[in-house]
Amino acid sequence: MSERDGREADRAVPVLMYHAVAQRPAAATLGLSVTPAAFAGHLAVIAAEGFTPVDTATLAAAWRSGKPLPERPVLITFDDGYEGVHRHALPELVRHGFPATVFVTTGWLRGEHDAGGAPDTMLDWDQVRELAAGGVEIGGHSHTHPALDLIGEDALRRELGLCREIVAGELGSVPASFAHPYGHSTRRVRRAVREAGFAQALAVGNDLARRRQGPYALRRVTVRRGTGAEEFLRLLHGRALGRNFAVDRCLTKGYATVRAARRLLPRTG
Repeated sequence: MSERDGREADRAVPVLMYHAVAQRPAAATLGLSVTPAAFAGHLAVIAAEGFTPVDTATLAAAWRSGKPLPERPVLITFDDGYEGVHRHALPELVRHGFPATVFVTTGWLRGEHDAGGAPDTMLDWDQVRELAAGGVEIGGHSHTHPALDLIGEDALRRELGLCREIVAGELGSVPASFAHPYGHSTRRVRRAVREAGFAQALAVGNDLARRRQGPYALRRVTVRRGTGAEEFLRLLHGRALGRNFAVDRCLTKGYATVRAARRLLPRTG
């Protein structure tokens, strides 16, 4: 391995995970939302600190090939597909010339594929196309947002296949990237994501992404309503993540124990 390849292999990249961007989101999405003003401020900080946003496909492709990334890469990602991403985030992204990735839950978006159950006002497919035209990568986030590690093999493949098929049909291009609902995955789920045709996938983990995590479990840091300006700057630089997300990590360990027990139960579908 060359010295440059070694540097790329050890590179730690902040991957920011957003959800809703709204002034008055629904109660179900409030905690994981940010205001339009806060989001605009975050982009200004990214620019001022000299970071270069790339999308998920670009990061993963660079790590697979060993090609160099910008000096300070960062990913801006959104889960689920909330309408405010088009209304509030897209104009700011375009103004800065920043790419991003939106992972859509296809059964939650407004339109003919709507399966119900969306927690807030979602994008419609015209808006998704406008996002794509504005330089936003559209990835998959399942069809109905179940915990993929807790459903049976048939249901898992249906969730992945439907999501990929619908995005490809609506946009005319096959999505390359995926984000695990709730951030949970197992070896079985990651294998199914790969076999469904996705080239890479993001988890959560509240840590910086590194090549050694593997292309189907790259970690992200959560940006939410309570993320203040100083905390956002720490997240961007990867500082004090253990302290910032100490409660999250304790809860994650507890959930992991419960989920492991639930996976021992018979799965249907």
